[in-house]
Amino acid sequence: MKYLDEIIKYFSGNIGNLLKATLEQNSGLEEQLQEIRIRVNRPILLKTRQADFLIEYIINNKDILQILEKICDNSIYAYQNQIANGFITIKGGHRIGITGTAVLENKKVSNLKYVTSLNFRIARQVINCSNKLLGQVIDSENGSIFNTLIVSPPGYGKTTILRDLIRNISNGIENIGFKGKTCGVVDERGEIAAMYRGVPQNDIGIRTDVIENISKPEGIKILIRSMSPEIIACDEIGSKEDIEAIRRSYVLWSKRNFYDAWKKYARYKK
Repeated sequence: MKYLDEIIKYFSGNIGNLLKATLEQNSGLEEQLQEIRIRVNRPILLKTRQADFLIEYIINNKDILQILEKICDNSIYAYQNQIANGFITIKGGHRIGITGTAVLENKKVSNLKYVTSLNFRIARQVINCSNKLLGQVIDSENGSIFNTLIVSPPGYGKTTILRDLIRNISNGIENIGFKGKTCGVVDERGEIAAMYRGVPQNDIGIRTDVIENISKPEGIKILIRSMSPEIIACDEIGSKEDIEAIRRSYVLWSKRNFYDAWKKYARYKK
């Protein structure tokens, strides 16, 4: 019950006991569980890909506040920026979506008050789940990878596959003679590496550097300038700014490689 244990500690004793009892009474539910949804004046809902399971306990505002305080280590103010973005990532890489009444400053969300819903999205690392895709991603002829975009509906494992691809590319793949590459990961929402106090909770490979809680445009720029990655990976490309950041990163990466090649050439000529 590893995944469950990482999450249940955030619930009060009564709710936590109900969750445990429901999972014990429904064989296989724990392995299939994707989300735990908590809504004010509604029952608890456990969501799998195939079905929903209701726990007939009506959540109240006090329950929501107690859960949120535990998530925030009893310092909700310290998590204000994450709450304003609509989610908090906890140890293990599990992401908790948050909705309520938005507080606006300069037309941007600065906080959420009267929180009414929490969605615990359960993260599971699936080692080797990307193996069947390696032939489509690895550019064996050039000893690198192809520019790759993973697309699917929500909840179909894009981040899980991306995480395992990063691990494989970073470590190298001995059986096909692929040498490990230096990978830079912009983990804007904390779901890829699942950093907890600076330590990745997921295995993302031995040659991987991570920058988290930063926009993709800023994160990509910092990685290229500071860590010289051969591969850059990010999740959830969803805006024009993200697309432009990827385009600019290719330009910056190309200039860096040209400059490095020029320096080598200049040394050779001497």
